[in-house]
Amino acid sequence: MSRILLGVSGGIAAYKTLELVRLATGAGHSVRAIQTPTSRRFVGEASFEALTGAPVLSSEFQRDPARGAFPGQAPPQHAPLNHLELVANAEVYAIVPASANTIAKLAAGIADNLVCSCALAAECPLVLAPAMNNRMYEHPATQANLLTLRAWGVHIVEPDSGRLASIGEQGVGRLAEPVRILTACERAIAAAATAADAATTAGPSLLDASAGVGRIGHTDLLPQRTGSWSGLNVLVTAGGTREPIDSVRFLGNSSSGRMGLALARAARARGAQVTVIAANVALERPAGIVWREVATAAELARACEEEFPECDVLLMAAAVADFRPVAPAQAKLKKAGRTGMRLELEPTADVLAGLAARRRPDQTLVGFAAEHGERAVEHGRAKLTGKGLDAVVVNDISRSDIGFESDTNEVTILTASQHRSQERHVPRARKDAVAEEILDTVAGLRHMP
Repeated sequence: MSRILLGVSGGIAAYKTLELVRLATGAGHSVRAIQTPTSRRFVGEASFEALTGAPVLSSEFQRDPARGAFPGQAPPQHAPLNHLELVANAEVYAIVPASANTIAKLAAGIADNLVCSCALAAECPLVLAPAMNNRMYEHPATQANLLTLRAWGVHIVEPDSGRLASIGEQGVGRLAEPVRILTACERAIAAAATAADAATTAGPSLLDASAGVGRIGHTDLLPQRTGSWSGLNVLVTAGGTREPIDSVRFLGNSSSGRMGLALARAARARGAQVTVIAANVALERPAGIVWREVATAAELARACEEEFPECDVLLMAAAVADFRPVAPAQAKLKKAGRTGMRLELEPTADVLAGLAARRRPDQTLVGFAAEHGERAVEHGRAKLTGKGLDAVVVNDISRSDIGFESDTNEVTILTASQHRSQERHVPRARKDAVAEEILDTVAGLRHMP
């Protein structure tokens, strides 16, 4: 996966960065941590070393046993300068928490500690997650500094509102939740990868310009990307949800996520920024995308609610459970002594209908209907009109040679046109080819090339 350099500045929220490291390493990312001297008053280096499996530095002059390498990397033969080698190896540099003092230093180009020196030397994307008292955050100086950094292409993860560190204090300034910060890092990496691909396609002049992506002091930060879907945010759901019966058993379905990942790869190849919400997908993650893992229908719904406002195109390929057990057991249910078991189910929320109800006019929504038998297209057409979608992709799951675990599929794409629906049959083909047909349909709906 990716290499994340984490800079920790002084503030009580520093303890939350340990959870960020846990999430990042759990997602397969390689992490190095560096600290300001003040941050060590809140969290010691031993905690970060235990979670990252790498040495933690707090000075440019401190000897780095790993010589700037990340876990899984071979260290160089020489002893490089810490503030240069660490960011040279990183794919994103995240300063979490970013204190008011550190933000002010970055906006002024001051590099009087390792965290700030690395920021000034970074050519990878820079992500800041501010955390401080609400009065400090809302001060004109802090807001002006953040405005400067945004203009330079720095990614700012806005703080949350609520209870603050000081007793009785409420307001904006709480560090964003670690999962939101990790998502911002993954998006920054994906955007940089897209820009690099475009630079390679465009030739030497654009390739030279791309060297400044995300670097403080560069105003022409993001070169124009090629690709017919450049600038679009595409949200894809993939896989199938699992609804627990007890601590080991669940109600699930046979969706593997292959169709969703084929769509993600195809959209990424067209230049889009892609986020995948994966429900129990055991397949290899496509490169250059943001990846969020969920298990249940409720978790998928929450993730969709968070991601949907930012997307331009939603491809709802995941198979979401229609029902779940009313009262799942917290422990494993034993067979001994039972002659049978009755399972009471309740309906899950209709995720797609809920999103469609609050869509923007410029968003395109595509649903997927896994239907059984002769009336598959008829049921898909009812879904198209009933949920107010732009398109529905119907596949007949009564056939054993296509769908779910297969690498091939055969679908009918239904689109809404005025007061009637149109059909487009896609004969049996590999799922990556079917994905291209679906994206071509989306492009037509959006009047794109």
